[in-house]
Amino acid sequence: MKRIIPFIALATLLVTGCKTQQEIVNLQRTTALPSVVAAVDSFEYATKTRPVKPDSISLHSIMILKHGRVVFEKWFNGQFAEKPHAMHSVSKTFTATAVGLAISEGKLNLSDPVVKFFPDKLPAQPSENLKAMTVRDLLTMTCGHDTECNRRGQSDWAKAFLAWPVLHKPGEYYMYNSMGTYMLAEIVQKVTGEKLIDYLDTRLFKPLHISRPQWDESPTGVNCGGWGLYLKTEDMAKMGQLFLQKGKWNGKQIVPAAWLKEMSSYQVPSAPSGTRFEDLEKVGLNKSNNEWVQGYGYQMWMCRHNAYRADGFAGQYFMVFPDRDAVLVLTTSSSLYQPYMDIIWQYLLPIL
Repeated sequence: MKRIIPFIALATLLVTGCKTQQEIVNLQRTTALPSVVAAVDSFEYATKTRPVKPDSISLHSIMILKHGRVVFEKWFNGQFAEKPHAMHSVSKTFTATAVGLAISEGKLNLSDPVVKFFPDKLPAQPSENLKAMTVRDLLTMTCGHDTECNRRGQSDWAKAFLAWPVLHKPGEYYMYNSMGTYMLAEIVQKVTGEKLIDYLDTRLFKPLHISRPQWDESPTGVNCGGWGLYLKTEDMAKMGQLFLQKGKWNGKQIVPAAWLKEMSSYQVPSAPSGTRFEDLEKVGLNKSNNEWVQGYGYQMWMCRHNAYRADGFAGQYFMVFPDRDAVLVLTTSSSLYQPYMDIIWQYLLPIL
């Protein structure tokens, strides 16, 4: 028995070690049910036939997770599993996650004034509204701008942002503002001493086994924050699953659950990009017919059907359905928005 016990202990250690290594590298797969395959086929057909030219929906990938397992995946139009895809504004959700991590480490607060981080880049006479703008206002797209700051031709985007007129009281007027998200990226870099990509690499990407992605930068070497991130479809699915699991991965809390809850909860009323909030009634948009007026969290959109999503230009989505324990990921090149969402609800929602 004295010889057997060490052998059993060693065998147990080896088996346990192997299991740990296999747990989180890739999502687990299961065979797609015929009903799921049929629904996706109908969805694909609808994206090709329902739009009216010149409008179009060109699918690039779809992945469906149920109870943490991939139950369907497919790539289209020359795309493939290992090819990173432009995330566009899905990048914003990752920037907001970095903000939450920095807050949890005591480096930042939601109530911090934005001007606090840029004493050398402020206009000569900062307005009262600019001085009142906070980190939370950047997260909720309520920084007070009436139009988005034009960065074109600017060598210092933060300086250009701070010089842009703040016509509304921060926290009270919603206006979709990608440059506000860029400011969050620059703030994270200032308080952590790391670029956004480096800060997230050790805290988020490596724990999820996401290979270090590409993230475009500003002229001053700051990751763009609001756009410019490239990820694979499965990387997006992992992020959606992390939200479902309340920030836990492989038994470890890698993002505070309370922060993910705030990010994915209604914070402010919203309007589609390019549409002024006060014009919604005039153009006939409301919660019954438009997905972009359901409300906004911290760099995430609320959806009907008690869901929420990260949302990028041309139809990049990871959508989380807590009631159904499901995640839906789509990458596309689409010139349509609400018609595309209507097709998603018609064909894909029932199989979740």
